[in-house]
Amino acid sequence: MNGTDTSAWPHCGHLDTGEACRGRRVNAHTACLAHLDGAERAAHLASLTPGTDLDHRGTPFTQSLLDELLAPLRDPGSGRARVGEASFDEVRFTGDAELTGIDFGGFCSFASAVFGGGVYLQDVRTGGDLRMGAARIEGEMWLDDSDVGGDAWFYEARIRGALRFCAREVGGSAMFRRMTCGDAYFSGARLRGAASFDEAVVEGEAAFDGVVFEEGADFARIRISGRAGFDGAHFHRGGARFDGADIGGDMPFAEAHFASEATFDGAAISGDLSFSGARLEAGVGFRRAVFRRTARIGPLVCPGTVDLSDAVFETPVTLEAAAREVRCRRTRWASTAALRLRYARVDMSDAVLELPVTVVGRPRRFVSPEGQAIAEPGLTDDRVRVTSVQGVDAAHLVLADVDLTGCLFTEAVHLDQLRLEGRCHLAVPPPGPRRIRRRTLAEEHHWRASRYGDGWTPAPPGVGIPDPGVLAPVYRQLRKALEDGRNEPGAADFYYGEMEMRRHDAAAPRGERMLLRLYWALSGYGLRAVRALVWLLLAMTATVLAMMLWGLPRADPDPVSAGTTDGRRITLTTRKPEPAAPQGPYAKRLSAARFEKSLRVVANSVIFRASGQDLTTVGTYVEMTARLVEPALLGLAFLAVRSRVKR
Repeated sequence: MNGTDTSAWPHCGHLDTGEACRGRRVNAHTACLAHLDGAERAAHLASLTPGTDLDHRGTPFTQSLLDELLAPLRDPGSGRARVGEASFDEVRFTGDAELTGIDFGGFCSFASAVFGGGVYLQDVRTGGDLRMGAARIEGEMWLDDSDVGGDAWFYEARIRGALRFCAREVGGSAMFRRMTCGDAYFSGARLRGAASFDEAVVEGEAAFDGVVFEEGADFARIRISGRAGFDGAHFHRGGARFDGADIGGDMPFAEAHFASEATFDGAAISGDLSFSGARLEAGVGFRRAVFRRTARIGPLVCPGTVDLSDAVFETPVTLEAAAREVRCRRTRWASTAALRLRYARVDMSDAVLELPVTVVGRPRRFVSPEGQAIAEPGLTDDRVRVTSVQGVDAAHLVLADVDLTGCLFTEAVHLDQLRLEGRCHLAVPPPGPRRIRRRTLAEEHHWRASRYGDGWTPAPPGVGIPDPGVLAPVYRQLRKALEDGRNEPGAADFYYGEMEMRRHDAAAPRGERMLLRLYWALSGYGLRAVRALVWLLLAMTATVLAMMLWGLPRADPDPVSAGTTDGRRITLTTRKPEPAAPQGPYAKRLSAARFEKSLRVVANSVIFRASGQDLTTVGTYVEMTARLVEPALLGLAFLAVRSRVKR
């Protein structure tokens, strides 16, 4: 529809300002309608009856000539003109063109026409297509209170003024590809076929409020200099495609309805996107979109995926969304951002954060500008689950009130500067003997599931399983992040995880792993007070038994003094016999008296003091060992308690 082959009709040939007229000859005449003499024109018009086809391609028109042409076609009772098929391709219209109260039984074509003023089609009906492809209109273009039975073609039309397309209904497709206009108003139209605005240019603002796109709409690469409003618009089959669009102002979609996916891939948007009260039945994609001056997106309720992968936010932004999934893979935030989310699984893999970005799990529903809570159909699990921060520089990342049970942390950098606020839940080990309840990383679950199974969560398909040597520094950095936030109890779990990964790291020296195993067995790396106290109790019990059986002598030895005298001086020497090892059956050695003495020895050994009790050689070594081991176990117990209560 770029134009019309002028050789397809016989030309008038009348010279006008030095050029031959290209108007189509009227029937057997040699001139077009504009250049017929008075008698010939009157005779031709008299021959017309309602329903007649019109073919005046290339003819120069004025409003008065148009009125003359339509007069014999009007029904005397209704006053409406009835035309069959109408061909006005390449007409040259001087001044405004008004077509009011006309019924076209077939198509009406103004392809490649040139209008010196505005074009006003009011209360017009066509049984076929309305063709304005490649038309040039110096003024406005109106289509009010009209119905188009076929397609509406405005392909490559150039409208210097505003386009007001307020048709009640278009039965076929609506083609506005590469059209140029000032403002554009499509409010309330119903477009039953596919609608395309690909590469159209709107120099002002555009309004599509209440428009019904039954087969979807394609706004790919459209350029709208101002605001683009879609409040109350309906996108049925085929969805809405804004890929590569360039929008200079806000894009409100309040109360809009999307029956299929909406995409803004590669779009450049300079204003806010409001989805208050909008109903989305599928996902919405903003892949590679650039948000230049967007301050707010949402509140967006989406039962599918909100995809912001590779998008760029150049200014501070607030995103409010309740969705099944929010993807921020490789998203770049050049300024601060706040993501206030509900229900969503959030993937932030390889995102670039130049300034603080906060991901917050919002407990309450979003509200409309009128203060009403917005419904959230199709969404059930109200947890906000961050699934990955892999590849992220976490120095500017803040996570608040989110679920991290399935979050992947490996390959992230500056995790020691990550801020965890509010209640951030992590995975816990599955129930089982010798398993301590603690906060663990999802990657540890994946590794243990691959090695042991036994209730640990396996890695999802396509997710790699890191070695313990990789996980140990991740735990270490997260521990430091919590310690810097004065959360010592939370940091203790990460310290436990770090030591566990070091203990299982096959690349670590064997001696180091054996030492860590001993540290784990005695006190759970200094974090399990009960374990240390149990070992202390066992050690003290063993010491008491050893003292009763072998450490205490049969009887306390009495010192013996011997002396000499030379008549003037007495010399005395006192000797204490060596304690005698106990003899007899073991049962007799387990007496109450020996128990009391053994208990005193053990109690003194715990606080690093000698008991003052005479001991056998075995007892002396037992006491020395107890004075070394038991205070250490007591210290580990105190350390474990302190790590759980310190703030």
